[in-house]
Amino acid sequence: MYDEDELADIRSSREDWEEETLEPVLDRFGERKDRFATVSNMEVDRLYTPDDVADMDYGEDLGFPGEPPYTRGPYPTMYRGRTWTMRQFAGFGTAEETNDRFHYLIDEGQTGLSTAFDMPSLMGKDSDDPLSDGEVGKEGVAVDTLRDMEILFDGIDLGEVSTSFTINPSAPVIFAMYVALADQRGVPRDQISGTMQNDMLKEFIAQKEWVIPPEPSLDVVTDTVEFATEETPRIHPISVSGYHIREAGSTAVQELAFTLADGFAYVEDAMDRGLDVDDFAPRLSFFFNSHNSIFEEIAKFRAARRIYARVMDEWYDAEKPESKRLKFHTQTAGQSLTAQQPLNNVVRVTIQALAGVMGGTQSLHTNSFDEALALPSERAVRVALRTQQIIAEESGAADIVDPLGGSFAVEALTDQVEQEAMEYIEHIKEMGDGSVRDGVLEGIDQGFFLREIQEASYEYQERVEDDEEVVVGVNKYTISEDTEPEILKVDEEVQEKQLDRLARVKEERDDEAVEARLDDLQAAIENDENVMPYIVDAVKEYATMGEVMKVFEAEYGAYSEQIGLA
Repeated sequence: MYDEDELADIRSSREDWEEETLEPVLDRFGERKDRFATVSNMEVDRLYTPDDVADMDYGEDLGFPGEPPYTRGPYPTMYRGRTWTMRQFAGFGTAEETNDRFHYLIDEGQTGLSTAFDMPSLMGKDSDDPLSDGEVGKEGVAVDTLRDMEILFDGIDLGEVSTSFTINPSAPVIFAMYVALADQRGVPRDQISGTMQNDMLKEFIAQKEWVIPPEPSLDVVTDTVEFATEETPRIHPISVSGYHIREAGSTAVQELAFTLADGFAYVEDAMDRGLDVDDFAPRLSFFFNSHNSIFEEIAKFRAARRIYARVMDEWYDAEKPESKRLKFHTQTAGQSLTAQQPLNNVVRVTIQALAGVMGGTQSLHTNSFDEALALPSERAVRVALRTQQIIAEESGAADIVDPLGGSFAVEALTDQVEQEAMEYIEHIKEMGDGSVRDGVLEGIDQGFFLREIQEASYEYQERVEDDEEVVVGVNKYTISEDTEPEILKVDEEVQEKQLDRLARVKEERDDEAVEARLDDLQAAIENDENVMPYIVDAVKEYATMGEVMKVFEAEYGAYSEQIGLA
């Protein structure tokens, strides 16, 4: 972007500035620290100039919004056309209670629903399973059968609302229940919209929620991709999730690299199934964390789009623009929230949300300030939603497309994040002898991802304990607190109510029909057929979450037992 004579003049001027202007100040006052770095410990320079982006090609590296490589945004007008989807995570207790929260959020201006499930549902267990005792409805809503789904979306038009489901090993069952509910209500399958998280590779890397081993888990995920491509084209069958990788302690670069590697693994598996990349890739979506280092996060989001566009084009021969256009949801960093001085979290969340917006997110969840203490209270949820609305309506951040594009600092950081992330991705590909999918599976088997994240997490915690990393209210600016904030508590009667409903469903349903549909599912697995149509048929007969998942366990074995954790 600059010719050599201009760059030479800039370098010379910088040397003069350092000698004549900077050094006298440094000699007299110094700086706050000897080294400045992001939360991920990426060192940042004092000053950035055109010399730091001298190799940047505007057309190849930046371009324009809505055009490859999409560095500046996936759509030409971005938030000037419509703001991001404000999708607050909600779910606790019974389906009735979560339905009430859904209606509350819609009334307060939320533009999309996002569903949190309790631990038994996440792990594919029914509420009456002995392992579920004490966990029913505690950290999300309990869903055992289609009856719960009917109540959960009572009064909500499935053809109008976009719903996200944060669930992984049992995601095919929830997907099937949502499809069955649409069929029941007469809503055409091609009109329902939303996103299934359904990212099993991430589970084996970071979050550790699984039922069956990695390879069959990947096969089932590809079943959902195939089914969604054919039956529910407005459903995103996977939200490839870096969020939990970051929450486990990774750096921003690791989050980006491991997430994109997982995404490319899904692409390769679907293509090996015989699916055309341009048929399914437009329905893939991504999910990233947004942490406190605002410029690092913005750079990460911009680098993500650029890497994805180039790799989808060059490695997988994608042709449609939609196949190369990375779209993502952002959630503010849960691990950054502190129980000490919890109102400080409002500021943290605002900074993180602003990074997501200025990085070009398509939807956003802002954490509630009390989440380090308990499930969010209604007051805290409202503040979290209002944070997004103030950014959208009052800050001006939504008025300019890619407002930091061209910033020497942001462009240099974007280049650095891209380079370091690609080094990881290439290494993973080498582990798989040229296949990213095989490299990811090998990395899971060999503990590669776990070691990388553990080392990064340990290094960060050392910096906090050595006061190199300041956490306001925790290791600096502390106070004595003798008050407890109001927090939401789940009534102990929730489990009893859920068990009563599950018992009634089992009593009223046709057990022979349920058994027949589960047998059909077993046969489909044995015959290597797509399992999704059979799961839909089973849940329509009110087969339970646990009954469906036990069919998979019977075929593939429980992964926890295979690796000695059960």
